[in-house]
Amino acid sequence: RLAEDADMVGALRDFMQRAAVIRARVVEGKEQEGAKFSDYFDHTESWAKVPSHRALAMLRASNEGVVTVEIVPAEDQADRPVDMIAAKLGASGTGPGDAWLRKVAGWTWRVKLSLSMTLDLLSDMRTRAHDEAIGVFARNLKDLLLAAPAGAKATLGLDPGIRTGVKAAVVDETGKLLATDTLYPFQPKKDVEGASRAILAMVAKHNVGLIAIGNGTASRETERLVADALKRLPDSVEKPTKVVVSEAGASVYSASELAAREFPDLDVSLRGAVSIARRLQDPLAELVKIEPKSIGVGQYQHDVDQHRLAKSLEAVVEDAVNAVGVDLNTASAALLSHVSGLGPGLAEAIVAHREMEGAFRSRRDLLKVARLGPRAFEQCAGFLRIRDGAEPLDASAVHPEAYDVARKIVSACGRDLRQIMGNEQALKGLRAEQFVDDRFGLPTVRDILSELEKPGRDPRPSFKTASFADGIEEISDLRPGMVLEGTVTNVAAFGAFVDIGVHQDGLVHVSQLADRFVKDPHEVVKAGDVVKVTVTEVDAPRKRIGLSMKKDGGASARDAKRERDAGPAAPRGNGGGRGGPKGRSGGGGAPRGGQSGPKSDAPGALGAALMDAMKKR
Repeated sequence: RLAEDADMVGALRDFMQRAAVIRARVVEGKEQEGAKFSDYFDHTESWAKVPSHRALAMLRASNEGVVTVEIVPAEDQADRPVDMIAAKLGASGTGPGDAWLRKVAGWTWRVKLSLSMTLDLLSDMRTRAHDEAIGVFARNLKDLLLAAPAGAKATLGLDPGIRTGVKAAVVDETGKLLATDTLYPFQPKKDVEGASRAILAMVAKHNVGLIAIGNGTASRETERLVADALKRLPDSVEKPTKVVVSEAGASVYSASELAAREFPDLDVSLRGAVSIARRLQDPLAELVKIEPKSIGVGQYQHDVDQHRLAKSLEAVVEDAVNAVGVDLNTASAALLSHVSGLGPGLAEAIVAHREMEGAFRSRRDLLKVARLGPRAFEQCAGFLRIRDGAEPLDASAVHPEAYDVARKIVSACGRDLRQIMGNEQALKGLRAEQFVDDRFGLPTVRDILSELEKPGRDPRPSFKTASFADGIEEISDLRPGMVLEGTVTNVAAFGAFVDIGVHQDGLVHVSQLADRFVKDPHEVVKAGDVVKVTVTEVDAPRKRIGLSMKKDGGASARDAKRERDAGPAAPRGNGGGRGGPKGRSGGGGAPRGGQSGPKSDAPGALGAALMDAMKKR
């Protein structure tokens, strides 16, 4: 009867939400096996304030049987639930009856209510953590999709490998495959001279302007090979720019049905090199071909609600594609399918029409595509671009419905449309209010004016890349105090991961991101940013690298570490750094999004917690 008293159960739940702590303890004998979760072997913190990354880490550790997790009242209020139940029974005296009623209250809490409260609070914590983790993933994906494109240049893509060789593919400025090869500069063949000659031959034959090197195994060795080869070019020849790019998801694309349709006669391993080359030219156009979850820019992505994650990421991809705009005459079906109003079927129909009838001369030609009706045209037209077409406005973000307004603006300037587009001075004297009518309000007219000033503008930043330090190729080469340049690969709630060229990303903890208090790491950095960092800590056995972006070079981080080492053992609780060799399959250290690992679901984690609680009773 007490367990079903709604008022009392509600009061207890309110109390627990304010005062409960989550406590993790290592399971005896699991210390070695679960070393990556060592931060949670003896960890206690407020349930209400636990960050999502720590919550998900503890739930995963519990699901893997490394720790037990329980949610209990804080030590100084441990008796409060029993007192609340006893008060409900009116057991306020000291007589035998009141003592007996207090025992009933204690039994009610231990056997009935504490278990249900544990389940409720674990479920709430998990939902809260999922919401934040999905939000982090979505923001990182958006930053990655909107990363700066290197531009339309012939590009050599290199997918590094040791035993299987370095896969090479050259694509032209539009992404069309021109040539492929496999180089063997490493053991067992170690044909460095042959590999160098092959690189130079491809550069010369195809006028290569960019060289994209995947950041997986042997990437630094391959980068050094390319650098040595380019030194042989005469000074009079402009040398290609070499860039190390993330190859996350390249293997997924290589084995996909889309890649098989695009390159039916090309070996799977060489398709990865094509993807690496294209993602340097235009990250958005290539990354949309890969399932967003395979790009690996989240935290604990296998643990969150997969349906909600997929919907959230799909919305991010569509927003990014529509924000940048799509060239109707060069875009792939994969890219077109993410344009508002289009789907895979209409995208395929557009490409088929383009291949049969030739390039689109105007947006209105879209209405000739099979199954593409007026409603779909209305939704998609503003996001599609046609360069050098019959209608100049087709190269802008102005929707065809608003062309009349744009022409009124042009007429008011007394010049030709092509002279007006991009001429800020000619448009400065105009007031948007002059062109408002029944169909188009002031905000729309202002947008049209902005677009005429900078037609077809790309919201993505200008291209720049990090320069990795020579001689720093493995984690063993790092020393505290080194100042290095790197690229932000992932931003989590607890900090940012930075690729510094050692096959293992380092972690800039949120406390080391700036010389001020930072609540959200996204305030300071985003995926793709080039940053300068100072090495503060190197933990080779656990494959963890501590970095700092503070002006003091991470002195505060080193002081904090010395205090931890000198004092009694205390839980770090930073959610675990990124571990394991970097690349396509993830690996070793504390788990995070993008790595392979056991998948968790709610019944597993919560069921384990319930069993822990029952054993204790």
